[in-house]
Amino acid sequence: MQRIYYQTIIERINEPRRCIQIIEGPRQVGKSTVIRQVLETISIPWLHFAADDIPATRAAWISDCWEMARAKMAANHSSELLLVIDEIQRLSQWSSVVKKEWDADTFNHVNIKVILLGSSRVRLERGLSESLMGRFEVIKMPHWSYTEMREAFGMSLDEYVFYGGYPGMVDFCHSTERWHNYMRSSIVDATINNDILMDSLITKPALLRQTFELASAYSSQQLSVTKMLGQLQDAGNTTTLSGYLQLLGQCGLVTGLNKFSMDLARRRASVPKYQVYNNGLMTLYGNLDLSTARATPKVWGRIVESAVGAYLLNAAYAQDFQLYYWRDGKDEVDFVLVRYGKVVAIEVKSGDERDTFGLHRFRDMFHPYRTLIVGPNAFPLEDFLSMDITTLFD
Repeated sequence: MQRIYYQTIIERINEPRRCIQIIEGPRQVGKSTVIRQVLETISIPWLHFAADDIPATRAAWISDCWEMARAKMAANHSSELLLVIDEIQRLSQWSSVVKKEWDADTFNHVNIKVILLGSSRVRLERGLSESLMGRFEVIKMPHWSYTEMREAFGMSLDEYVFYGGYPGMVDFCHSTERWHNYMRSSIVDATINNDILMDSLITKPALLRQTFELASAYSSQQLSVTKMLGQLQDAGNTTTLSGYLQLLGQCGLVTGLNKFSMDLARRRASVPKYQVYNNGLMTLYGNLDLSTARATPKVWGRIVESAVGAYLLNAAYAQDFQLYYWRDGKDEVDFVLVRYGKVVAIEVKSGDERDTFGLHRFRDMFHPYRTLIVGPNAFPLEDFLSMDITTLFD
C-alpha cells in the first residue's frame, strides 16, 4: 500500500530543484518504506544512504555521499540526480555539512535533488533551525489512520480504536503478551532511548519514562502537573516535568493539550489534558485486552475519546491547525480545533448519553464556526475517523 505522502514526494522530485525535502515523523510510520517505493518507480538516477551505523562524530561522511552523487552524475552524463540520506539526525553537526554541500551545488549549478529522513523530530528541527533556514521544505508523516490500517491490513474499527495505528504491530495483535513486547521494545524503548536520551540532557531518565507512562495511561483526561508529580516515584519539579512532556510530544508519543481560551496566556497556564498520538500507547498501560475493554462502557468510552483525540492530533501535526480542549466548571468540550481564525468544537459520545450542555455553552460563549457530536445517534465514529479533518473548516 502507498500512503498519500508517496505522491507528494513524487511531485516534489519532479519539480525544478528549489529546496531540500525533509521527511519527518515518529518511528514506525513508514518513512523508509515510502522512500523505497518512490525509488522503485522514479526514472531519474538516484543514490540512497543510511546513517544508522555511522559514528555520530563522522559528519564528513555526508560530504562523501555527496561526492559519490556528483561522480555518478558526471560518469553517466546525467542532468539531474536524487540523493537520499536516511536517519541523518544521528550525525552531529549534520545540518552545517548539508548546508555547505547544498550551497556548493547551487553555486556550481549542479542539479542534485536531496531528500533527508529522520525519526527524531527533536534533533531534526534543531538542525534545521540552526543552519538550513530558507533551504528546506518539510513533509510531515503522522501515524497511520483508521482508513489506511483498514485498507492495508483489514483492521476493524474496534481493533483500530484499541490497538492504534502502528503497522508493525498488526501481526502481534492475536497475542496480548507479544503485542505488549513489540510496543515496549520497538516503539517506546526505541523512541525514548534513541530519540531523546541520546541527544538531550535528561537528568532523571527514570522520571522521563514514568512521565510518559502516566501521561499515556491518562490519555483523554486532565491532570495538573503538580498532581502528576504526586503520583511519580522519582519526582522532580514542574519545570522539569513540563520539559519532558514537550520532548515526548516532539517525538510523537504523548502531549498535553492546553485549554481553549481567547487569552493566549491563559491557554499556556491551563491544566493539560493528556493525549497520545497513537491509541496503542494508551491501551498498552491499561492492563486490559480488547474484549474486556469493549465490555466495560466507562473504559471503552475513554478509549474511544482518546482515539478521536489521536486522530485529531495527527491531523493537527500534518495539516497545521491547533488542537485544544475546553472546560468551565462542570461544562466541557472534548476537543476544540482552530485554523485561520475558524473554531470547531467536537464532543465525543461513545454510548447513549445525550448531555451536550458543555457544547451548547461553548457555542453561546465563543460562536464557533462549526460544532460536531461524534458517536451513536450522531456523526458515526467510523465516518469521522475516515474523513479529512480540514473539511470541517470549509
